[in-house]
Amino acid sequence: MAIDFHGTGFPLTIPGPALLHTRESLSVLLYQPEIPQNTGNIARTCAATRTPLYLVEPLGFRITDKLLKRAGLDYWPYVRMKLYADFDTARIDIGHSRLVYFSARAAVPYYDFNFRPGDCLVFGPETRGLPEELLASYPGDVINVPIDRARVRSLNLATTVGIALFEALRQLRQQKLNFVPAQLPAPGRPASEISESPHGGQEL
Repeated sequence: MAIDFHGTGFPLTIPGPALLHTRESLSVLLYQPEIPQNTGNIARTCAATRTPLYLVEPLGFRITDKLLKRAGLDYWPYVRMKLYADFDTARIDIGHSRLVYFSARAAVPYYDFNFRPGDCLVFGPETRGLPEELLASYPGDVINVPIDRARVRSLNLATTVGIALFEALRQLRQQKLNFVPAQLPAPGRPASEISESPHGGQEL
């Protein structure tokens, strides 16, 4: 089920073709994120790297939350984002991607993992992480960002996403498989140009 954002005033636009998700591009999926500032910061990182961002409901905030907008600053015109009602719908829409889950319970550190083009990096909610039933239902690789848990329980979600995404991009650059820098589209296209994915995700 798609959610209609028409008339919400959320300052998102549809960028040009350079930002479209392809079989070669990485993507980030946030499963039921809870804190708007984290999601806004992650959206900013995704804009900076031309990485599509997927959100799976329920969210812990409204998509029009001012804290979300503020954390993303004025970079929303460069964010390619979709909102899905459930993980099933998201998985169908990104079916060609390998799922790479990040979990504190994983044994493999991110720097020992070989990322490849098209990977979808999946992160759970801030207070709970990814549920075991989701990992069991949708097989994929499960890795972690190791820290000293005797002193610190966890990293901020936006920090974790940044670490993971830039490591993946670093590896792909070494393999000469990363994207080629392109001219970004100019902001300013109206929210009325939102289009709906044929698989049910709302393209913003």
